[in-house]
Amino acid sequence: MKSVTEFTNFTLHNAVKAKAALATEGKSPEEIQASLGTTFKMEGDKLKYFVNAIDVAEKNADKLKRVLVISLAEGEAAPAKAVQVEEMCYLPEFIVDTKFQPPQKTDAKGGRNNRGGGQGGKSGGGAKGSPWGLTPEEKALKNKGGAPKPKA
Repeated sequence: MKSVTEFTNFTLHNAVKAKAALATEGKSPEEIQASLGTTFKMEGDKLKYFVNAIDVAEKNADKLKRVLVISLAEGEAAPAKAVQVEEMCYLPEFIVDTKFQPPQKTDAKGGRNNRGGGQGGKSGGGAKGSPWGLTPEEKALKNKGGAPKPKA
C-alpha cells in the first residue's frame, strides 16, 4: 500500500458545500469539476483524486478526519472502509473520541492494589487501615461490643 495524497476534513467540508451549491445552480459534472479545480487550485490527477475524495467524504461525513488516496500493490487487499475508484483506493480516517475515565480506586486499605498488607509493600500486619492506628470512629465501634477489647 502506497499513499499518494491526502485531503483534510476542512478542505473536503468546504468542497462538499461548494459542490452542492454548484449542483443547485444546474452545472454539469464537468463544469463542477472545473470550478472546484479553480477554487481549490488543483489540476490533473490531483483534481481527479480530489473529486473522488469529495464523494467519499459525503458518504462518511460524521467525525471524518481526512481521506487518504492510496494505491495498492498487486495482491494486496483494500482496507475495510476503503472505496476503490478506478486504480486508486480512497480510505476515510475518522476522529477517535476518547472519553475521560476517572482513575481507578485503590483497595479498601488505602494502598495500591498490587501491594500486600497495606504497609507500603511489606507483608505482615495488614489489620490496620492506617499506619497511625484506628480512627476514633473505629475505636468507638470496637469498644461498644463489635469485638472484644484488646488487652494491653
